Amino acid sequence: MRNWILPEHIDDVLPAEAERVEALRRLLLDHFRARGYRLVQPPLVEHLDSLLTGTGRDLDLQTFKVLDPLSGRLLGVRADITPQVARIDAHLLNEPGLTRLCYAGSVLRTVPTGLAQTREVLQIGAELYGEPGIAGDREVLTLLLSSLAAAGVRGLHLDLGHVGVYRALAAGSGVTANGEDTELFAALSAKDLPTVTQLTARLPAAWRDALAALPTLYGPAAEVLDRARERLPDTPPIRNALAALAAMVDTGGPLVDALHIDLADLTGYHYQNGVIFSVFTAGESNAIGNGGRYDGIGKAFGRARPATGFTLDLRQLAGVVMRAPPAPPHT
Repeated sequence: MRNWILPEHIDDVLPAEAERVEALRRLLLDHFRARGYRLVQPPLVEHLDSLLTGTGRDLDLQTFKVLDPLSGRLLGVRADITPQVARIDAHLLNEPGLTRLCYAGSVLRTVPTGLAQTREVLQIGAELYGEPGIAGDREVLTLLLSSLAAAGVRGLHLDLGHVGVYRALAAGSGVTANGEDTELFAALSAKDLPTVTQLTARLPAAWRDALAALPTLYGPAAEVLDRARERLPDTPPIRNALAALAAMVDTGGPLVDALHIDLADLTGYHYQNGVIFSVFTAGESNAIGNGGRYDGIGKAFGRARPATGFTLDLRQLAGVVMRAPPAPPHT
């Protein structure tokens, strides 16, 4: 094998694409800065325990590990910049009130996260710390959608979810305490209704019916919220989660062409704890933007903070912009 052949799912960025990506990076960072988000640049590698703090097993499996010859400690090559920014907020800046930060840089993953995707992702994003209420989620979602509009992406489809709904059902029904959470979680994530029905058969009727309903609660936002209020227990955590989703619908609805809710979307379940959102556009099979709430990740760094944010893949986004049809002329 020729020694200049690159590893699988790792490739060079040639001049034409590099120029498009760099122009987009500058545009988005300027867009963030104009809205009060300050740039930080975390290192490419960190001690592994710091890099994986609060992020769960999923990120561990995506992280390359190397031995540091200077200290003998295990290092990780970052697979996501968000935990690093949380560390900077909690440990280095330690500011009172709200903190708005943004970043752009490469991350490296052990396996690609989607079909035909690279393992070296040029990640850009923004994070808001210190705002515990829905106002923070609404600000971040608005920033994501306005950033995509500024980049020239049209025809957006927004998917919303809330991991707190499943957390409330799992806790209320006792499936977490009974050790059944992992199998049920997998079945719900796959919308495998027969398996969900089987796993919940011995639960009290109210919890059994609610968990069985969860895989069916997806589709147009207004319809899903109405059905969720009818079919899910009216507990404070569930009521609050549905209210948060309704507020996000009010925020995002006017800015997108379509808006759906999926209450069985458990993406980032071990990392995020509130509203989650993904943005899609025609002709692109993968989401072009992802985000949500992940309170408390800074606790391990000495300061638990409310947190919400989003990430974009610059190369993916540059490709979407390049393939987009030209905007219609103003009349």
